[in-house]
Amino acid sequence: MNLRFTLLLCIGIFLARFAMAQLPVKESSPASIGISGDTADVNVPTVNGYVLGGGSTDVKEALLWMIERAKGGDVVIIRASGATGYNDFIYGLGGVNSVETLLINSRELAQHPATAACIRQAEMLFIAGGDQGNYVKFWQDTPVEEAINYLIHFKKVPIGGTSAGCAVLGGVSFAALNDGITSAEALTNPFDVRMTLLNGGFIDIPILKDIITDTHYSNRSRHGRHLAFLARMKTDWKMKAKGIGVDEKTSVCIDEKGIGRVFGSQAAYFLDAVSKKPERCEPGKKLTWNRKQRAVKMVRVNATPEGTGTFDINRWKPLTPGTAGYWYAEEGILTEK
Repeated sequence: MNLRFTLLLCIGIFLARFAMAQLPVKESSPASIGISGDTADVNVPTVNGYVLGGGSTDVKEALLWMIERAKGGDVVIIRASGATGYNDFIYGLGGVNSVETLLINSRELAQHPATAACIRQAEMLFIAGGDQGNYVKFWQDTPVEEAINYLIHFKKVPIGGTSAGCAVLGGVSFAALNDGITSAEALTNPFDVRMTLLNGGFIDIPILKDIITDTHYSNRSRHGRHLAFLARMKTDWKMKAKGIGVDEKTSVCIDEKGIGRVFGSQAAYFLDAVSKKPERCEPGKKLTWNRKQRAVKMVRVNATPEGTGTFDINRWKPLTPGTAGYWYAEEGILTEK
């Protein structure tokens, strides 16, 4: 009886090890700086969605929202500076197979086939904060860009970013290729050399087309520069320009139907350039975009830990009560009405 039990136990162990050996191993990239969890790759169906994080402390509820859509799959964090802080934090939230961080801080690493292959295996992708200028310089027009867009258009996984990682998710983005810019500087000269806007040609999220994001919003008084971004979009490309501004410790989670939920502790701002292009938006001159004091329509949606504040991105209208008004600029001065 003992011999039979021992034989069955040995067979069971052999079969388990054989089954484990058949699981594909995640692609190893020279950009990897660490992994938490299982090194075997899993392939599970996912539900797409997008998270716009405003920076500072990450919103746990927004990450859990992404994890639920990842369906137990593998998480990949990409960044151009920093360390592996997300690995243990996200893995510790439960519900994922692994969390791996790729430090892609050169075009050489972005061109490496294994880096793109690792991203393509992800069931959830998160772009950390840092300097979005480096993301554009290192990742644009590389296999990394192709891999991110593959996840968006074909694999349909949840994708998010915070601070600089959020800045590159809009169809139009502030690329910060010549450093950052304050609201006062942008309103004084909307064609300042630091106003480097990228219209397409990078991360392509269809529902965020014609939308430019901004982060650390109220905390760094970025309302004015966001208005200047929209003015440039109207002037340069004659777009139906829209914007989403996100405060720190706040995230906007947009589901597959285009409904955004605002999680966290502050607020998100939804801007719509409903008027004609600015009266004056020229190099070296202060921005004037008045249009009878109704240049840009604004809706402020307060965040809650439960994400009770909602906004329909497709129809561009709040689904729960918010604070509405108009923003305009006169001789480089922002006014909120």
